[in-house]
Amino acid sequence: MARFLGTIAGLSLSSAALAASFSSPLLARQNTASPCAQVAALVAAQPKDGTDPTVPAQLAMECLVSVPFHQGPALKLIESTRIYLQWQSTTAWLKDPPKEYAEKVRGPFDLWGQWENIRNKVRAGSYKNEYEFGLDVYELFHAPHDSHLLYVPDSFGSAFLFGRPMSLVSVSSDGQEMPKPYVQQDIVDESLGDISWTPSPISKINGQDAIAYLEDWAEHGRYHDRDALYNELFYGLPALSLAPGTFPIGNFAGDGRSRWHYPGPTTDFLFENGTTRSYENMATVQLPHFNNVTDGESLYQVWYTGNPPLPQPWPPIPTPTNQSASAETPLPAPGYPPPVVRQVDNLIRGYYLDKETSDVAVLAIPDFVSYGGHQSFQDTAVEFLRRAKQDGKKKLIIDLQHNSGGTILLAYDMYKLLFPTLIDHAAADRARAFEDLYIAGTEWSRFSKAFTRTNLSYEEDPALYGQLQIVSNWLNYESNLDVNSKPFPSWDAFFGPVQAKGDNFTNLFRWNLGDVMTRFNGYVDIHGYGPLASYNTTPFDAADIVVVTDGICASTCAVFAELMRQRAGVQFVALGGRPRPGLTQHIGGTRGTQGVSLPGVRSIANDTITFTNSSLAESQELNKTVLGQYWEQTFFDRAALFSAGGINFRDAIRDGDETQTPLQFVYETADCRILYTKPMMVDMTALWKRVAETAWGGKNHCVAGSLGAGNSHAGAGANRLRKRELTSEEQAFSEQMAQWRRGLKVEDYPSTSENGPRKFKSRANGGALALN
Repeated sequence: MARFLGTIAGLSLSSAALAASFSSPLLARQNTASPCAQVAALVAAQPKDGTDPTVPAQLAMECLVSVPFHQGPALKLIESTRIYLQWQSTTAWLKDPPKEYAEKVRGPFDLWGQWENIRNKVRAGSYKNEYEFGLDVYELFHAPHDSHLLYVPDSFGSAFLFGRPMSLVSVSSDGQEMPKPYVQQDIVDESLGDISWTPSPISKINGQDAIAYLEDWAEHGRYHDRDALYNELFYGLPALSLAPGTFPIGNFAGDGRSRWHYPGPTTDFLFENGTTRSYENMATVQLPHFNNVTDGESLYQVWYTGNPPLPQPWPPIPTPTNQSASAETPLPAPGYPPPVVRQVDNLIRGYYLDKETSDVAVLAIPDFVSYGGHQSFQDTAVEFLRRAKQDGKKKLIIDLQHNSGGTILLAYDMYKLLFPTLIDHAAADRARAFEDLYIAGTEWSRFSKAFTRTNLSYEEDPALYGQLQIVSNWLNYESNLDVNSKPFPSWDAFFGPVQAKGDNFTNLFRWNLGDVMTRFNGYVDIHGYGPLASYNTTPFDAADIVVVTDGICASTCAVFAELMRQRAGVQFVALGGRPRPGLTQHIGGTRGTQGVSLPGVRSIANDTITFTNSSLAESQELNKTVLGQYWEQTFFDRAALFSAGGINFRDAIRDGDETQTPLQFVYETADCRILYTKPMMVDMTALWKRVAETAWGGKNHCVAGSLGAGNSHAGAGANRLRKRELTSEEQAFSEQMAQWRRGLKVEDYPSTSENGPRKFKSRANGGALALN
């Protein structure tokens, strides 16, 4: 495993190397207390003002590697992961991926071989500390780069979150030259006229070539595509719009999965103009307290033994006032123009462009809503499309930047809002077929036979509503259709199994969007079905739509993209990416169609035993099967705080693919690649205008590929924007947009160097870093 970790990123050192590199003579001379005791003292000394305490990153790392290895509990933990990993749908394909995927995306990964390696190292007592063991367990789940697959052990991720006090951006000087990395605040200052000097690109980071360093660090991200991972490193307005005031932004700064990884004691930049800057990296203390922690062993005993001393309730329950304010106050969206219509949490927004692109509407969808907000999302989409047609808009850009997924039925609904007459699927699903799933599905299907398939609200009958959650689930075979859109006759007919690559899978199946109970799987009525069956409006032709992504498109987003490209023939633009020539993929995140939380997997087993039968004797018999293993708590007791984790439950298999290759392992590029430029870092319309000009304006901003009649998909160039006089309303709107641009201010774009009441200050050219 150590050799494997070394290949993941040049910065992912083995724990032994980390421990050796963290011997700190300077700290030892200044303070003879253990690293964890020093952390406890710093935590106690910081004000209790609602912000999380911070400590130097190096000290936090020294504390982590000082926790001694405990062989018995470690063996129990690694063995407890097995029953959850068997639900992961892609293990056979990870071990033997298609040739093109292996060459262009990722090579083979033997998950079960790595699992065995870790268990053998535990049995041999090879681990030097708990952190080294926890890192290996974490990487077992992370290495497939499936954003549905995650588990964070406590010894790796509970105590600290690491970060840097700056974000970066990657921009091209003219939209044609390959992009270079810059400090984000420098570009904002330059773009808005706040400085008189020209920012210089970063040439080296910590003494290493900057691009090589960034590509290595990007491997800490969750996506499989390397260009999507590279984009995930950087500050972006779509991410900021979902959580303004939340820091950091970009995986380089400590966002996403990189927050668990030690970035070294400092971040040192050498710029192309010869100047330098150095920043001290910090760690946020995530544990509620460090009481009774005096060294590594006491940290283990207090926090890593499965019964953490959490305050009750934990996390603190927000007050009704805060909840109400959050629900009623729209979030700001820095860098975005005033919207025509938007959902209050910025999950979906509609905009118009101005001047020569006044015929263009833009629908920005950075999220498909995981919890709550489904109705407001749908209402916003419906209202914007209605108003866009009413206002005479002729073209539509759909911006999916930073969309990591959400509720899958919203993907189908968005597609059917645009193309109600087209086929409602582009792929079918399947799951691994093994004993645990067979027993659960058998019982859930049997239980469901006693109920009539009906739509029911919680208020009408709370008890029945709970039972119908099982009846509506895909583990009841009656909730699914086969690939010929016919019902399955039985659970056995659904289950199969079908063999592929030495593994067993269910038969292919699809959503039954017309089923009255489908809305239970996300509380969404889909246009063209049920109460919305009369909807039949096609607001824009496929040739008049372009979809934009930054490769950070996963799960539900990938389902929507598949429908739009394969069924509607809409063209796609991929943005940014590594500074290498050529096209990049428009879907760089997981293309699995259902991720299930690890507690959700356990609930399937537990509910099968306790909920789907009518007698204690039946429950006792089921408890003797493999499902009885899921009562074991070790796996969850040893999980990091605030990290539920998950697995990929269902693969997507493209319609007509006789090889039945999961879309996760299909390499597929966008039609056109456009690079980010400096203006796009402060004004999203600068990006949208480039897309519109390329798709319909007779210009070509693609650095690879093309949009238009020469493309294999529907010819966007066949229906170009026509030059015309603007109406008085459009002239007034263009002036409003000009006023908005003139009003943009540096302070509208918060950076990680402004992290609440405690601010990280850089030390330029050797100055001291202060932590306020």
